[in-house]
Amino acid sequence: MSFYLHGVHLPHRKKTSDMEPVRMSAPQKIVLPMSMHIGAPAVPCVKAGDHVDIGTLVGSQSGYVSSPIYSSVSGTVKKIDDILLSSGKPCPAVIVESDGLMTFDQNIAPPEMNGYEDLIAAVKASGVVGLGGAGFPTHVKLDVKDISKIQELIINGAECEPYITSDTRTMIDKAHEIENAISIFEKFLGVKKTIIGIEENKKKAIAKMREIAQRNPRVEVKVLPGVYPQGGEKVLVYHTTGKVIPAGKLPLDVGCIVCNCTTMAAISNFIKTGIPLVNKCVTVDGSAVKEPKNVIVPIGTPISDVFEFCGGFSEEPQKVLYGGPMMGISVPDTSLPVLKNTNALLAFGEKEAKRPQSTQCIHCGLCVSHCPVSLSPVGIAKAYKSGNAEALAKLRVDICMECGCCSYVCPAKRPLVETNKMSKTLLREYMDAQKAKEGAK
Repeated sequence: MSFYLHGVHLPHRKKTSDMEPVRMSAPQKIVLPMSMHIGAPAVPCVKAGDHVDIGTLVGSQSGYVSSPIYSSVSGTVKKIDDILLSSGKPCPAVIVESDGLMTFDQNIAPPEMNGYEDLIAAVKASGVVGLGGAGFPTHVKLDVKDISKIQELIINGAECEPYITSDTRTMIDKAHEIENAISIFEKFLGVKKTIIGIEENKKKAIAKMREIAQRNPRVEVKVLPGVYPQGGEKVLVYHTTGKVIPAGKLPLDVGCIVCNCTTMAAISNFIKTGIPLVNKCVTVDGSAVKEPKNVIVPIGTPISDVFEFCGGFSEEPQKVLYGGPMMGISVPDTSLPVLKNTNALLAFGEKEAKRPQSTQCIHCGLCVSHCPVSLSPVGIAKAYKSGNAEALAKLRVDICMECGCCSYVCPAKRPLVETNKMSKTLLREYMDAQKAKEGAK
């Protein structure tokens, strides 16, 4: 396939790719927000004073699009309290004081696997969500009523953001778990073809995944150009299969299921051991970090503890991010915890964190020509400024990936992706109001 969707060439800065993850010791406490996934928050099912072990359920799934949450340490539930997430929204959190022993829950056991329903139940019980950063409950994605619709399983190993190498390490260090997950999906989901998409800059990971393909003729490794946002679902599906996902549709609508490589490894681990998602490999990097490295972190560990484990800061950080510099979320307080979908913690000094001064749009068209889904950020910004929700609907701002390509290439340094995000909110509010009017008739 010679034609590729639009995007941008970014500096990779993946200096931790050859660093095998180092496991943190037990933190003094963990903070487990009940909202670590897209969908309905979990509901606390423990109380202050309860003893918990690694793998003890502390938050029960509260709806179909929801996910259970487990303790990542052994210790005592100190309290259940509201915390402010990085989004600014309050959320109940289970706070556990660690006893340092890191004992496992005695009820942990591998699930019985006899059919498709058992696979869905196991993935649901595992607490696994999209671990590449999306956080969508994986059991919902796999709950396909007609599995004959599945033509390809696409494993996302693109990891296209700068700095982040946690997925790369999964492909290198846990290739056997990815291979086992592929076999499970073949057996219980009827997957007949698996395509592993990896950017060309990950030579060791490519070699490991090719070993899987050599043993399994139904597996293909697709080496992709290092063009951001290669890991976006629509981009990845097109570049691995040539299929175009229509606006408003999902990969399954074109016969594909997309799973992150670390998500696959976590599912395999749960089915083999019964240990739910309690740890996360996190890349810690950025100009303000003294000792960049990959760290295996108990979920819920305060971010400050992770940075301390990496030698602290070489300078006072002016910007701390969950995730990468393109789509990452700014962290207002390092007391916030590592979440299920945290794949990186980045800290930057003043030089990198300083926001450039915006100037007037020069109508160069770079934002349009680099948008992976061919949107017009200039038109969206104009419609947003005038409050024209109908125009935003016609401009299809709802399909914006929020990848940040437009802002990255803009010579005027305009906050285009931020405007797109606010435009999507305005459009949702408008659509909700329209539905309410229709319902009142």
